[in-house]
This record gives sequence, C-alpha cells and structure tokens, in this order.
Amino acid sequence: MQQEDKMGNKKLRTREEIAPEHKWNLEAMYTSEEEWNRDIDAALSGAGGYDRFRGHLGDSPATLADALEESDRIGQTLEKAFVYARMKLDEDNRDSRQQAMLDKAMQTISRVSAALSFVTPEIISIPEDRILQFMDEEPRLRVYGHLLRSTLREKEHVLSTEEENLMAQLGEVLGSSNSLFTMLNDADLKFGSIHDENGEETELTHGNYINFMRSYNRDVRKEAYTACYETYRSLINTLASNYSTNVKTDAIVSRIRRYSSSRASALSGGNIPEAVYDNLVETVNEALPALHDYIRIRRDLLGVDELKMYDVYVPLIQLPEKNISFEEAVRIAMEGLAPLGEDYLRQFQKGIDDRWIDRYENQGKTSGAYSFGSYDSAPYVLMNYDNRLEDVFTLVHEMGHSMNSFYTRQTQPYVYGDHSIFTAEVASTVNESLLMRHLLNTAEDPQMRAYVLNMYIEAFRTTLFRQTMFAEFEHSAHRYVEDGGSLTPEWLNRTYDELNTRYFGPALEHDDLIQYEWARIPHFYRSYYVYQYATGYSAATAISAMLLEQGKPARDAYLRFLACGTNDDPVELLKIAGVDMESKEPVAMAMDTFRTLVDDLKGLTEQR
Repeated sequence: MQQEDKMGNKKLRTREEIAPEHKWNLEAMYTSEEEWNRDIDAALSGAGGYDRFRGHLGDSPATLADALEESDRIGQTLEKAFVYARMKLDEDNRDSRQQAMLDKAMQTISRVSAALSFVTPEIISIPEDRILQFMDEEPRLRVYGHLLRSTLREKEHVLSTEEENLMAQLGEVLGSSNSLFTMLNDADLKFGSIHDENGEETELTHGNYINFMRSYNRDVRKEAYTACYETYRSLINTLASNYSTNVKTDAIVSRIRRYSSSRASALSGGNIPEAVYDNLVETVNEALPALHDYIRIRRDLLGVDELKMYDVYVPLIQLPEKNISFEEAVRIAMEGLAPLGEDYLRQFQKGIDDRWIDRYENQGKTSGAYSFGSYDSAPYVLMNYDNRLEDVFTLVHEMGHSMNSFYTRQTQPYVYGDHSIFTAEVASTVNESLLMRHLLNTAEDPQMRAYVLNMYIEAFRTTLFRQTMFAEFEHSAHRYVEDGGSLTPEWLNRTYDELNTRYFGPALEHDDLIQYEWARIPHFYRSYYVYQYATGYSAATAISAMLLEQGKPARDAYLRFLACGTNDDPVELLKIAGVDMESKEPVAMAMDTFRTLVDDLKGLTEQR
C-alpha cells in the first residue's frame, strides 16, 4: 500500500502505518517471544527423550502407538513455532530479530528430525503381518492405518541401515545440480539492460521479465525476449551439463532403490499410477488443434503478419484500469463462490473478519501471495493487494487453499492435517474457475467479457498446455538417459524446439531462441513435479463444472474432499469429489471447456 509524500511522490508504507484490521492476527498464535520459546524448548525436550523408543517399536502395539502419538505431539508443537517465525519474518524481511527466530526454528527442526529419523526405517523392518496384527489389537493405531500401509508399501525400496546412512550422507551431493542451477540462475546470471516503454534504459531481471513480455509495445517485448534467451544461449553448455547430471542422478538413485524408472520412483510417494501421467499427455495432445485455433485468433487480434514467441503473453484486450477495493473484492469473491454453499461462504467471511489475511504491501514485506498456517492456527493468507482484478483472483485462489486447510483441520487428526501436492492446487483452482464463470455470466460490457475470456484461456494455456509440454520434455529426457543416451545441448535444444513447435502450431512463427527456454525452468530440477499443475487444473475444471451443473450433490462431495487432508492416496481422494484421474475423462472435460472458451472468444471478436 502506497501513500503520497509532501512532494506528491508515492511511497511504500511502513508496517506500522498499516491499520491493525488490515493485518493478519498472529497474536492468536503467540502473545510473546517467551511463549514461542517455550514451544521450541518443549519440542527439543520431547525429541531428547524420544530415543527411549529406538529399537522397541516392534515390541508391542502400545509401544508403537505411544511412539507415533509422541512424534505427532512434537511435530505439532514445532510446526506451530516454525510457521509463526516464518510469517513474522515475512511481515518485514529486514527485521534481524525475526530472522534470528526463524534461524532458531530451522535449527530446531534439524535437531528434532535427526532424533526421530529412525522411526520409518524401524517400522519398515517390522514384518507386515505383525504391523497389521498391532492395528487389530490397539485401537489407537487404527488412525495411523493409512500412514503405516503407505510406509510398508515402500518397503522394497528401502535399503539396509548402512546403505541408507550412506545415501543420507550423499544427500547434499545428490542435490548439487539443483543448488548449482539456483546459484547460477538467481545470483550470477545477468540479462543486461533494455529500453522500456518510455525509451529509458532499465535492467532486465527475472522479476520484471514477464511484465515486459506483457507490454503493449512490441519493440519492448522483442528486446526483453532476445536479451533473456541470448543470455541462456551463452551458457547453454554449462546448463545442459548440469541438467544432464540432474537426470542421471535420478536414474541412478531409482536403480539403487529398485524402481523400474525415474518416473516410477517420483510417482511412488503418492502412489500415483503412471497411467495418470500418460493420460494427461495423450489427452492434451489430442486437443492441440484447439490451442492452434487460439494462437491464430491471437495473431489476428494483435494485427501482426507473423506471430512471434514474444507476442504470446501480451493481453489481447485492453481495459481501463479498475480500482477494486479489498471490500469490493470480497463481495465479488462471495458472489462467485456461491455454488460452494452457505457454510463455505460463512466460513470464508469469518476468515476475513477474524483477520486471516495480511492484505497490503509494506516496506520489507515478502512479495507475492501464499496460504500458510499450522495445524493449531488459523490458515493465514499473505497478500500484496493492489486493487486490480488480478488481485481478486489471487484472493479467491489463496483463500481456496486456506478453506481447504480449515475443513481438513476441523476433521482430521494432525497426522493427516496437510495436503499432497497432487491435490493442493485443486481447492484454489476450483475457486478461480468459479469466479471466472461468474464474471463471464455477469459481464454486461462485451469488452469486459472478452477480457475475462482471454484471462481464462491464458490460464488454460499456461497451466494445462504449458505444464504438460514441460512434462513431456522432462519425461523424454529421463527415458533417453535410461536408454543409454547422452543429454547434449543439441539433443535438449532440438527436443524442446520440436515440442514447442508442435504445441503452438503453424500460426506461430518459429525462431531460433525458444529452443533455449528449457534451460530457464527451475521446476525441471524437481523432476516429475510440473505435471501435477496440469492434473490439478483438469480436476478443478471438472469439479467446478459439476458444482454448477449438479448443485448440492456435487457440493457435498466436494466439501467432503476438502475435509480429507492426506487420509488416503491423492487419486482416491479426488474420486470422493467425483473425479477419476486414472481415466482420461477429467482432462478431456477440461479440453472441452477450453474449446468452448476459444469458440466464444472467436464469436466475440467477429462481432467487433
């Protein structure tokens, strides 16, 4: 939030200048640093006494139950302390006292994790029939049924104690390619300067690149695009070698742990069938003609003879700047989320009233937005609300996460009080989809309707199509290495270039720079991660359609899903909401929605 000084210049407010009612209420977690320190000490004390369980988890059902319950108590206490320290620092990252608190919390986590690290290997060493017998005999163990079965499922992939110790010692080395990329990309890599819309020279950075790509000045877009990818081209041999090391590490570790492939290893943790991945890629590829149609419409609306890669992000529709107050944003959000029912809306409003949200930017505050909190706290939201329509979408997105956490923690014990990556984005994206549909249905101005349509289509393009293209690329790279291939710069560039050409189609003019885009994607160092953005978006699109078409039955099913946390495998949890990700249907439904949106945009533009 900005205010003007005496000279009329806009100045970012300090934390103290933000009204208390506009800030999150972290005092509900701790009223003093002394109280916070008591939880840190309690976690360390619990971890210090935990060694009494070492070597005894298989002695009796009661001992195993005692150990798991004590582990949860320690984790629950430490989680609250860490979350508080993290959020307090995010209020103002310049605060050295808060940095010291976070450092202390992180050090405590390391010590506690080390003290409890024997639990999973020791459980795995207990014969499965004995674990099942324990669950039959000890009622307290029944709540841990899913956790124990999931742990036992990985039994064949756990090494001996000595081998696991070696793997643990190698952990930092095995992750070195990710560390190297982060340092090179975030600290060392410089793009140089370009000219902005006013002709003034300005430094190009990761942070402002996307804003330049959305500029209505084509020369600015071209200069930013060229500067960015020429920089990656100059380092392509180093980046290719580093990514090759990352992929080879995945292949080696998966073999050591007796998985059939790197992908099987990556999907194993959530028990995700590999067919889910393949269905996503196949179904999205079948819908590429619809994306090609949209690219043609984009070219025609921009009025260019040749559509270039640097024309892909600029908004097609220009709207006058809207000034939407936070209170108005809440009203719009509540209208859009009406299909979720009275209880959801009541809890949503209560979250606003109870100060879950830290609304406005201030000096030193963490940028962006997130939903965070502990099992024992409110599901807080950090925002930097700036009165734009995009900020309304950020509000419903992050509150979608927070409402998911609210329902889960109302229902589940601590052990299942979180969410998997596979399901986490569903709750936020359902809210975005409902808001999109609401705005489309209520927009009286054709220009506004076209603007929202373009926003919705771009969300599909960047989340569903783009992330699936990334998923294809990294799977091709891993398979190539597993088959004995070498990831040279030429192979990586060519493979990515061919995918980009296939996805965007003939209306996009090919250039020589886009082949280097793979080299700037941080998520490629979290192998087999990006596909979950696309599956989550597909599931959310299907669920939002069911909410609007079926009403109460779909709503009741969806609210049950929100309350499940991690008490089952992610694919099984989505079935509760009516979505079977083992079939092609959810992705196909999302693709049908995309086709309809493109047809609507085509119809609107033909009327202009």
